[in-house]
Amino acid sequence: MPWWRNWYTRPAKAGFPQGIEKKLNKFAQMAELVYAPVLGTGSRKGLEVRVLFWAQMKKIIITKENSGQRVDRFLMQGFFLNDEKITRGEIIRNIKSGNITVNNKTVKPSYILKENDAIEVMKHETYSMKQKEIISSSKIKFEIIYKDENIIVINKPAGLQVHPSAKKEQDTLVNGLIYKFPEIKKVGDEPENRPGIVHRLDKDTSGIMLVARNQKTFEVLKSKFKNREIQKTYWALVYGKLENKKGLIDAPLARSADYKKQTIARAKTKTKIREAVTEYKVLQEFENYSLVEVKPKTGRMHQIRIHLSSIGHSILGDEKYRLKNMKAKENIVRHLLCAKKIEFNLNGQNFKFEIELPDDFKAHIL
Repeated sequence: MPWWRNWYTRPAKAGFPQGIEKKLNKFAQMAELVYAPVLGTGSRKGLEVRVLFWAQMKKIIITKENSGQRVDRFLMQGFFLNDEKITRGEIIRNIKSGNITVNNKTVKPSYILKENDAIEVMKHETYSMKQKEIISSSKIKFEIIYKDENIIVINKPAGLQVHPSAKKEQDTLVNGLIYKFPEIKKVGDEPENRPGIVHRLDKDTSGIMLVARNQKTFEVLKSKFKNREIQKTYWALVYGKLENKKGLIDAPLARSADYKKQTIARAKTKTKIREAVTEYKVLQEFENYSLVEVKPKTGRMHQIRIHLSSIGHSILGDEKYRLKNMKAKENIVRHLLCAKKIEFNLNGQNFKFEIELPDDFKAHIL
């Protein structure tokens, strides 16, 4: 029995039919108490969330203990559907479409909840929220570097999105992966959206990616990434010449005030701050650019791109994080960042994979 079935009811409020609070499995005008875990702790004790049913709509009032979380991640904890498992991707789509609102307003999935915020979920919509099955595709092109019974190592080309999203449901790496390796359909934390995917690369970042072929391997690799036991090495072409030819960038990241991108966390940052550490070394210098080897010690979204920009050396082609005083180089259609090497140990065996730079990257350094 799901933990959220262990409900405690309040007396019916004024105007509510007496005794209706006992009918826990029917939609009615009632108030309930449920225990809600704090994200990431696994604890389900002592945290109260008030849930109000009203016809086809369910309303969740956020308490102090549950404030400070992103609305999409909060809803991942399963409050608004009885027995169905809803993925974060499905929740995000419904937030963006307005089927899920906060204080009667459409918000971003990254909206940070505050005490007394009211989340409203249209019940008739939630039952139709199950995501469409991912369609396999033979036309997705990517190089398979290595494969065995546990892992697949691929070279993702720039311009290829890793998994389906609300804006792009097909023609992603995942569509191609399940065509070649259908067994991964049930692998991962969100197999209906990201089967086998242990880590990701930005759409325009090329290079090595690691994919799990079974759940056991997925859990092992997930733990290794979390514990920083997998070494990833990137090459980037950046603007200018770095004064320090090697160094460590230790600058925590947070969402920008408008939630449109990541940024270096400041003292007055209101969004969640995450540790971010990047090691770098200059490999070669050109007249106006430098080739840099980068080893991220943490795995934050856009970390390398933000950190290099923060020290005054944005990646060529990075329109999102390029400093305003750095003129874009002609004939660059994507940011020149490549995941060049990966090293790890799995089941007592050491693995090391390295690739050549793609042609569009080489063209700017040869």
